Amino acid sequence: MATVNKTNLYPNGIKPNHPTQVEDQLLQVAHIDYNNLTIQHNPSVASLYEDALVYESGSAISSSGALVASSGLKTGRSPKDKRLVDEPTSTDDVWWGPVNTKLPVEVWRINRERAIDYLNTRSRLYVIDAFAGWDPKYRIKVRVVCARAYHALFMRNMLIRPTPEELKSFGKPDFTIYNAGAFPANRYTSGMTSSTTVDINFEDHEMVILGTEYAGEMKKGILTVMFYLMPVKFNVLTLHSSANEGPNGDVTLFFGLSGTGKTTLSADPARKLIGDDEHCWSDHGVFNIEGGCYAKCIDLSAEKEPDIFNAIRFGAVLENVVFDPYTREVDYADATLTENTRCAYPIEYIPNAKIPCLSENQPANIILLTCDARGVLPPISMLSNEQVMYHFISGYTSKMAGTEDGITEPLATFSACFGQPFLVLHPMRYAQMLSDKMTQHKARAWLLNTGWTGKSAARGGSRCPLKYTRAILDAIHSGELAKVEYETFDGFGLSVPKTCPNVPSQILNPARSWVDGPVDFGLEVVKLARLFAENFEKYKDGCSKEVIAAGPSL
Repeated sequence: MATVNKTNLYPNGIKPNHPTQVEDQLLQVAHIDYNNLTIQHNPSVASLYEDALVYESGSAISSSGALVASSGLKTGRSPKDKRLVDEPTSTDDVWWGPVNTKLPVEVWRINRERAIDYLNTRSRLYVIDAFAGWDPKYRIKVRVVCARAYHALFMRNMLIRPTPEELKSFGKPDFTIYNAGAFPANRYTSGMTSSTTVDINFEDHEMVILGTEYAGEMKKGILTVMFYLMPVKFNVLTLHSSANEGPNGDVTLFFGLSGTGKTTLSADPARKLIGDDEHCWSDHGVFNIEGGCYAKCIDLSAEKEPDIFNAIRFGAVLENVVFDPYTREVDYADATLTENTRCAYPIEYIPNAKIPCLSENQPANIILLTCDARGVLPPISMLSNEQVMYHFISGYTSKMAGTEDGITEPLATFSACFGQPFLVLHPMRYAQMLSDKMTQHKARAWLLNTGWTGKSAARGGSRCPLKYTRAILDAIHSGELAKVEYETFDGFGLSVPKTCPNVPSQILNPARSWVDGPVDFGLEVVKLARLFAENFEKYKDGCSKEVIAAGPSL
């Protein structure tokens, strides 16, 4: 907007008081004064590159054209600093405890005011208006208000970008993020345990970030909102999963923690990728929540992950990577800054992506992925509804101890619903919704173990070859695996196929392939069963007897 009354002393003059709709909304709702700063509303990718390079230390353009950005001291999420406001509209639904910490309304007001005060001191702010959820019936309008071009480009990539017509009619957002991450929380405010806080208020439809510039907090904040909003308000199940669709329209959902193969297995050249991380399952089908992907980059190569490698180009954001100072080529094996190096890029950068990212077909197969480094669980098991609920709530995988002294066995890792840090309701509520939808739409469920066979990783066992895992998946998708004969896997009560096309029968039941004999194997089964039982104790109060009984027997 043109200025008036320019003089030599004040060459910028005075800006007439004719705000844009966005400027007026921010002034009315948050007292962000457009007279004292510049507000850039949905700026172009090129202009965000320019601002990042000029104003943000650690920024550069990689040799492939991506924007390299630094998130500062925090290079990962701060789950212990996530807080939900204890307010009357949501408090009875929230699963309060270690995952969801109560934040009094009074403290929320202090943190919100602190964030807005900081944003008002900036010379420029970025406002990104976009959508979460590809299905127009359920999508929400999200507004991100931030002070870093890196954060704006990140969320431009991760949310669903509106068309020019949709942006004109965007109106008031359904949810707003105020990211003042470069400014710390007051540690002496009641309830604060550090200088970092990520606060969500479901009644006010707002989120405030203080004390962390890690962009992933915004992405997972929106997932947390969807984990509350969709089930409670729309009876739609939110899932921390990937999803793909076959040539005949059959949809598969993949659940799995880090290292289980979720990204690799859902990226099937014969099937369209609906999304790699966050989805909703409604009465009308499955839709991706996001408009982009947030991929791990440590040890990335064109040979191992060609789609991800080739997506790192102009418009993508590389986070906390190390590059050659002359060529600007990124060394993806370099973990000097963090092992959690990442790249955020629009989903259309993936050649096999299904655009729009939704399917009107109901899922035919539910895959619960685990990587059992103990070598106990079968490579594939068909699950009953009660077993699905039990293993969904458990969210098991395992990882090696690494360099920790004195630990010689794999470490068990459990994360409820394969996304515990983002859950708002009790895990049983999500599990019951999953079971009900499976029953309604006659979906089959499977526990797919991509881990070790014959003996544990600690004893020198080998991981199940990827070619066999893919052959199992192919048999699931073709329907062949559902037609073979099954037997019961003792201890866990799982139904295990006796045969599978293109997979050696001897590896399908670990009891027969165990190198050190049946007695030793029985002891290992008991060890793992006890770990499951100990973990499930914290969920028993909200679970039915049938679900509890579906777990392993000691």
